[in-house]
Amino acid sequence: MNNVQPNSWRAWWLAARPKTLSGALVPVATAAALAYHTSPLLRHAWLAGAFCALFAGGMQVASNFINDLIDFERGTDRADRLGPERACQQGWISPRAMRWGIVVVLTLAGIVGLGLLAVVWEQTPLPKPQLAMALLGIGVACMAGAFLYTTLFSRLGLGDVMVLLFFGLVPVCGTFFALTGTLSWATLWLGLSIGCVVDTLLAVNNFRDRDTDRAVGKRTLVVVLGECGGRGLYLAVGCCGAFLMAVADASLHQRLSVLTLCMLPYLFFHFLTWRKMCRIGRGRELNLILGETSRNMLLFALLTLLGLWGSA
Repeated sequence: MNNVQPNSWRAWWLAARPKTLSGALVPVATAAALAYHTSPLLRHAWLAGAFCALFAGGMQVASNFINDLIDFERGTDRADRLGPERACQQGWISPRAMRWGIVVVLTLAGIVGLGLLAVVWEQTPLPKPQLAMALLGIGVACMAGAFLYTTLFSRLGLGDVMVLLFFGLVPVCGTFFALTGTLSWATLWLGLSIGCVVDTLLAVNNFRDRDTDRAVGKRTLVVVLGECGGRGLYLAVGCCGAFLMAVADASLHQRLSVLTLCMLPYLFFHFLTWRKMCRIGRGRELNLILGETSRNMLLFALLTLLGLWGSA
C-alpha cells in the first residue's frame, strides 16, 4: 500500500482497522438478542442499543490507535512483522497525529457514553447515584483497559484475560442492562462465552507473531505456553465458548434447548480451522487462519441469534 498519503483519510481508515470492529459489535448484538428474547425492554431500548454499539466501536478504534502508536514507539512493530501493515510503522500517520487521533476518538466515545447514560437515566429501577457510578465506572474502565492492554497486560501474558473482560463480560452485561435495567446469570455466562470466542482472534494473532514477540520481549500467553501450548489454547478457548453457551442455555431455560444444538456447526468449523492452523505452523499464511477465525466468530454470533429465536 505504498500509495497511501500520510495523514490522509485512507491512512486513518487503515489505522482504524475496520475488519476488527466485528469483535466489538458481536458482544453488543448477542446481548441485544438475549434482552429481546428474554426480558421486557425499556423505552427507547433501540437508542440505548445504538449508543452501546457506537461506544464499543469507538473503544475498538481507540485501542487500535493506541496499539499502533505504542508498538511503534517500543519497536515491537518491526520490518519483518507478519501481520497487516501498521500506520505509524509505514509512515502513514505521524506519532503526534496518532496521539491527537486517540484523544479525539476517546472524547467522542465519552460523549456517546454520556448519551447512553441520559437514555437510561429515567428508566431503570436503580437509584440515580448508583446508576451513574456504574455506567461511568464501566466507561472509565474501558478507556483504561484500552491503554493497559498494549502497555502492560499484553506483555505479561494477560491479554486473553482483558479480552474476556472487555470483549465479553463488560459489553454483554452492559448492553443487556442498558436495554432491560436488569442482569441475570444467563447474561454472565453469555458474556464469558462471547469473550472466549472473540479470544480465538487474539490466540491465532499471538500464535502467528510468537517468534517476533519473543524476540522483542513481549510475553504473550502463546509465548509463555510455547508452540504446542499455543495450538491447544486456540482449540480450547473456542470449545470453552461453545460449552459456556450451553451453560447459559441451561441457566436461561432450566434445560438444554436448540441454542446448545446450534453450537455444533461452530465447533465443526472451529476444529477444521484449528487443523489447518496446526498444518501451516508459522509464517504469513497464518493470516488466512485469522480470516477463518473471524468468519467462525461471526458464525457463532449468527447461531446464537438463531438459537435464541428458536428457543423463545
